Amino acid sequence: MKVPFLDLKLAYEELSDQLEPAVLRALRSGWYIGGQEVEAFESVYAKYCGASQAVAVANGLEALELALRACDIGPGDEVIVPSNTFIATWLAVSRTGATIVPVEPDEYTYCIEAIAVSKAITERTKAIIPVHLYGQPVDIDPIVALAEPSGIFVIEDAAQAHGARYRGRRIGGTRHATAWSFYPAKNLGALGDAGAVTTDSAEIADRLRMLRNYGSKEKYVNEIAGFNSRMDPVQAAVLALKVGVLDVWNSRRQSIANRYIEAFRATPLVLPVVPEWADPVWHLFVVRHPQRDWLADELSKRGVQTQAHYPIPPHEQQAYAHLGYASEAFPLAGLLAREVLSLPIGPQMSTAEVDWVIESVLDVLGRPNE
Repeated sequence: MKVPFLDLKLAYEELSDQLEPAVLRALRSGWYIGGQEVEAFESVYAKYCGASQAVAVANGLEALELALRACDIGPGDEVIVPSNTFIATWLAVSRTGATIVPVEPDEYTYCIEAIAVSKAITERTKAIIPVHLYGQPVDIDPIVALAEPSGIFVIEDAAQAHGARYRGRRIGGTRHATAWSFYPAKNLGALGDAGAVTTDSAEIADRLRMLRNYGSKEKYVNEIAGFNSRMDPVQAAVLALKVGVLDVWNSRRQSIANRYIEAFRATPLVLPVVPEWADPVWHLFVVRHPQRDWLADELSKRGVQTQAHYPIPPHEQQAYAHLGYASEAFPLAGLLAREVLSLPIGPQMSTAEVDWVIESVLDVLGRPNE
């Protein structure tokens, strides 16, 4: 059997009888940037997240960058980021001219915690970007409590956490800002690039709307130096529809994750740890093994496609060589880069495919009690 890492065509096929009329409606509207479809999605998604405002933008990287800029973050400011994350988190900070300050994550949840953040705060710290990595919520309340007395902005990177809950409330209903990516492979994915920022701050939302549109509220009247970062109505129509099935699809991911955890409990794999206050959405099911590349190769021989998220930590990327970090500067990020392996997980996976992944892993690693 062949098990792809993720089959996006199956997601389309499941919703095709609804997606096609929605796309056609957007095409027939004659309005191809902004407009009613985008406004409707913003309203639907803000309500879903429990936020007062949602501002649609072109992609996830620009959602992060514009959120930082909306908080007036730039050269001379420091922004605390995880050492282990997709490079977009770092790139967003770089694009504002602010200084990247990496901190190591928790060894078990792979998300940053307040205790590590507190040691990195200086008088120049202007923002913290906690990343809800792999669909696992960050323990965000202690970080917010740490930031508030000093007026530090907390800008959450929720590109992998659509629908995740922290202490019973959804990620995204935030006083400052939460940045989202709707890249097609995300739990809530568009049919191309798209992004958004949710916030409970009318001031931040107002600045975001100007920043995404050349710094303008009124045509040819430019109040600030802005950008062109706008979601098109076709993507908005698709996303508004998919919000309605997101919880169902996340529930399917949860069921697969439960099966994996139970099946692999007695293997040498380091399995995900879920704190009692977290309801993850399993954007990725990430395990660890000291011989990750060997394991990936063995699973590939059995038709199981896997991925490593992420094999090179940001501080070791050539793009950040100028920062001068030694390879061992962030040992946990380095360890994760060598050991993490993502197994197939997706809402359209069949029971037979999940069975095959489990059987293949057990064949390679050995079965308990054998």
